[in-house]
Amino acid sequence: MRFEVSEKEIKQANIPHELFLTNLIANHILMFVAALGMAGSLPWLLALTPVISFSILSYTLWRAARSRTRDPWYVMCHWQVCARRSKIFILMLLMLLAISALGWGAHTYLKMMKEAVWALIGGVGILPMMVTVLVLVIMESEALYHANLAKLPNWVVEKYPNPDAKIIPEEHPHHAD
Repeated sequence: MRFEVSEKEIKQANIPHELFLTNLIANHILMFVAALGMAGSLPWLLALTPVISFSILSYTLWRAARSRTRDPWYVMCHWQVCARRSKIFILMLLMLLAISALGWGAHTYLKMMKEAVWALIGGVGILPMMVTVLVLVIMESEALYHANLAKLPNWVVEKYPNPDAKIIPEEHPHHAD
């Protein structure tokens, strides 16, 4: 649905999506690849990606909760969209950390081969994380586009109704047969 909102509200509604995309693209893709390249000499750099990510995701959840009492309805709704996706991403990160810990434990205590551990972590942990990042980049890019069009998903409008919101009728092009 499209709503009548101010340019200021549209700019404010972009912020959570831009923050989320920055975490996904700059941190989880660009910075992680750079850290992998330097992992031989500076392995601790790999730890920066999840630390930065959990910081941004925690801020997003905190800000979304605060948004319910502070921001205009349209802006608050966009924070809630990002909060929902942040929770999904946190679960994926925790799953990757758990699988990595299991792999470390299997290598350390069960004497599992290092190659087998990397295959386990890569196939069950890293691959699903990469797919999640890709899907979330696409979803958040679309959400950012919709924020600029003053649109909200139906589930958000149903969960956070606003009887005072002014709906703009959507124009559907007519097709000549």
